[in-house]
Amino acid sequence: MSLDMATLQHRLARMEEMLRSLMQREAVRDWYRVDEFARLVGRSPFTCRQWCRRGRIVARKQASGRGAYRAWAIAHEELVRYRRDGLLPSNRE
Repeated sequence: MSLDMATLQHRLARMEEMLRSLMQREAVRDWYRVDEFARLVGRSPFTCRQWCRRGRIVARKQASGRGAYRAWAIAHEELVRYRRDGLLPSNRE
């Protein structure tokens, strides 16, 4: 199987573009909003807010600039932990 240099350069350029695209899409942040976290873990924002309320993931409330209601914020370390270990045990009995 013989590939010429132009074909190899074209394939390499496509792979580099795909890598750039992935790096931009999965930019690491210190904190994620619920909708960002939900997108990264493949769940709905409603489900992730419920996890925050119930203590199934570690999150904190932050001023959101939307009046009296503060928004949940989830640390990058918690995203890594969730991907590795899953949800924390339920504290409801």
